[in-house]
Amino acid sequence: MARFHLPRECWGPDAALTGDEARHLSQVLRVREGGHISVFDGAGSSAPAEVVRITKHRVELRIGEIGHSDAHRPAVLLAQAVPKGKTMDWIVQKSVELGVAEIQPLITRNTVVQVGDDEAPKKREKWQRVALEACKQCGQNFLPAVAEPCDFAAWIAGAGEMSGVKLIASLADGARPFREVLRDLPGVPDAVTLLIGPEGDFTPEETSAALAAGFVPVTLGDIVLRVETASLFGMSALRYEFA
Repeated sequence: MARFHLPRECWGPDAALTGDEARHLSQVLRVREGGHISVFDGAGSSAPAEVVRITKHRVELRIGEIGHSDAHRPAVLLAQAVPKGKTMDWIVQKSVELGVAEIQPLITRNTVVQVGDDEAPKKREKWQRVALEACKQCGQNFLPAVAEPCDFAAWIAGAGEMSGVKLIASLADGARPFREVLRDLPGVPDAVTLLIGPEGDFTPEETSAALAAGFVPVTLGDIVLRVETASLFGMSALRYEFA
């Protein structure tokens, strides 16, 4: 059954899809009046719905019995240095499939892609759409928030105040095995921040700043991974350990 995002404030007697979701239903999938779909609010609720009326910019719905999903624990914030090309799209998509709660794109010293202030909102909007499409495809009822790309130095300056477990994938000496760090935790944490660097890794200064902010360096093994592989490895390990 086709899935559509319907913000929670739109649920009720006057429930209706608008914008891109309405166009996708009527013009791409060509669902007709009387057809049945599924809707989710991005905050854990979902329900079957009947298409009651279709107009040019609006699809009126009759919402069925509402179900609720529990959020994954821990809530994972993926702090991801933006890689080149379209790799970030892939990372966002796969992270959503693995239950990420939030994604913070970062611009580091070795980041190949530089995002200007005028480009940041457009990048965020694009990656948020990727996250939404991934939710619709995989059945995820929680829509992760994708933040605007942020300068690493500015972001890490406030990271010391973040709660929960903080991990940085690191090639530096002294990094502990990921498995060992996770299994030394006293229980399932409420939140985990996973920091993944760019092609060429973090600079020594950036790594030092992360350690000063309370991040624990973890190794992903003795093979140097591509950025997207490191992200997928980290997200998969967290999902496996705490599923």
